[in-house]
Order: sequence, then C-alpha cells, then structure tokens
Amino acid sequence: MHAGQASRPLQLLRVLATVLVIAGTAVALIWGFLEARNGMAGEPEGERAVRAPLRVSKLNGEPVITLDASTQRRNGIETAMLAPASYQEEVRAYGMVLDLTRLTDLSNSYATAKAQLQTAEAKLGASRADVERSRMLYQGRQAISQKQLQAAEAVFGTDDAAVAAAGARLRTLIASAHQEWGPVLSKSLIDDSPLVNRLIERQDFLVQITLPPGVSIAKPPVSASIEAAKGVRAPISYVSAATRTDPRIQSASFFYIIPAESGVLPGMNVLAFLPTGTMVEGVVVPTTAIVWWQDRAWVYRRGGPETFARVGIATDRPAPGEGFAVNNLPKDTEIVTRGAQLLLSEEFRAQIQVGGDQR
Repeated sequence: MHAGQASRPLQLLRVLATVLVIAGTAVALIWGFLEARNGMAGEPEGERAVRAPLRVSKLNGEPVITLDASTQRRNGIETAMLAPASYQEEVRAYGMVLDLTRLTDLSNSYATAKAQLQTAEAKLGASRADVERSRMLYQGRQAISQKQLQAAEAVFGTDDAAVAAAGARLRTLIASAHQEWGPVLSKSLIDDSPLVNRLIERQDFLVQITLPPGVSIAKPPVSASIEAAKGVRAPISYVSAATRTDPRIQSASFFYIIPAESGVLPGMNVLAFLPTGTMVEGVVVPTTAIVWWQDRAWVYRRGGPETFARVGIATDRPAPGEGFAVNNLPKDTEIVTRGAQLLLSEEFRAQIQVGGDQR
C-alpha cells in the first residue's frame, strides 16, 4: 500500500478527537453557566438581607436610624412623649453588711456579767445582815465571841469586793460596747431592746454606709435604700453615726439596719442611695422602652418623623409604679416605647454590612 494512503486514517482519527474535545469543552462551559445562575437564584435569605440598603447614618459621630412611616407601621414601632416627674435627689454611697459576731459576744458577756453582779449583790446583802447581827450580839450581851464577829466581817468584806469586781467588769463591757458600736446600739444592748435582739437573731442586718470622698450631707436621712440582689432596691433605716470609717474610703460613715428578707448577707458590698431632701425635675422612662447593650440601658429618641438615635440612661432611680426617673432627657422628648429592640438590631446589622463591604 502507498504511504500516503496509509496515513489518511490516522489524520481522520486526529480530526475526530479534536472535534470531541471542543464539544466537551462547550458542554462544560454551558453547564457551569447554568449552575452559577441557579446558585445566585438560590442565595440564602440572610445573605440578601445583609446586602439590603443601609438605613443607618452618622450625625456628629453618633448613629442615626432612618425609617419611613410605612416601615415604622409595618414593624410595629410606637413612640410616646415622656411624662415629667419630680423625685428626690440622692447621694450614692458605699455599703457593707457587717459581721455581728463581736456584738453577739458583747451581749453574751454583758448578760453574764450582769448576772454575776446580781449574785454578788445578793451575797453581799446576806453577809451585811449577818455582820450587823453579829456586832449587836457581841457588843450587847457578848453572846458570840470576837472570833465569830471577825469571821462574819471577813465574809462581808469578801462579798463587798466581789460586788466591786463584778461592777467594774460590767462597766468595762458597757464602755467597750459604746466605743465599738456607738451610744444607740450600746444602750439597746444594755436595755435588752428589740433593736439588738433582732440583729443577734439575724432578723435584721447592720449595714455600714460610707459617703464618697469629698461628699457630705447635713443630716443622715432616716430612711434610705440599697441596691440588693438583681438590682432591686431594699429599704434601710438609720441607727446612728458609725464609730469607725471604711478604711478603703476614709469618709463619714453611718449605721443602718435592713431586714434579713432583703437577701443580703454579712460581708456583702452594696450600693446605697441616700436622699438629700432636694427635689429634682426629670422624666419617667417606661421599662418597655429600654434595651440593654454592654451592661447599660438605652432608649431610642425620635429626632424627626423618620429618624431615631440611641441615648443612654441611668436605671438607679426606680419611679413609682413602673419605669425609671432620669434627668438627662428633656420632658418634651419622644422615645420609642415599642420596637426599640428592632432598632438596635437594625443598627448592628448596618455595622455588619459595612464591615463585610470592607473585606
């Protein structure tokens, strides 16, 4: 066979192979295009939400959320004007619930010393009568011997010394109670009054309240409050000026009592609120308007028909009934009372979206 004729089948095979490769490549390209289009159509809802138009802008460096009226209605956002309120100005102070072991020991020691004095006085009374009778018998008819008289006088002298010793111990304990706990608590201990008895029986606890450095009040309030468990306020009642200060603070201190059912225990540090008697004008923020972030309370204030801005508030002054009295918002402020959490989510969604665009 001729050489040219033999090479023709090989050329045909090469052409056929090239056609098949081109056809396969075209099919792969078409399949890849269709898959990409289907993937875009099936993009998760969350991904599309991240790419939604931003509703958050900056004004003086602070975020402002813009929502039109229809969006506000659709999401159930409601607002209300804040109600004005007058409340007592308060001084924040530091408190510690005291361990009363020493007061209990003093009370027990005083009761024992008092009983010992009474016993010694009874013995002295008996020996006094005995020595007087012995003197009459010896001096009158000499019915007893001088030795018997001297023995009676010796017993009387011993009993008299025992009374003096018991009295001195009692006076020492009274002085110690006065120095350690002040005149009010020491008198209660001496009189065995309900004040000390409730403390010893742990029906009440004693709280030492210390003012911040540089702060003074003309007269300690009779009634005040502390922030107990879970931020709930509990009432405290004034007892007396404290006989010592908190060494960590070095300022004026006072003793207050608090009921045991308030949930405090000896050794606890608490925050106290002492009313000064001065009235302060403010507004009441309802609890439904508050959102929490980074351990702080916030509300959303309406800046215009479609704008809202987040404002921090203090929650250390409960208002009568519900909510909190604050003084950093004007009385004509309009805040979001329903839907504040949605605005907070919108604010942070915008932060996530901006961060994603920067990557």
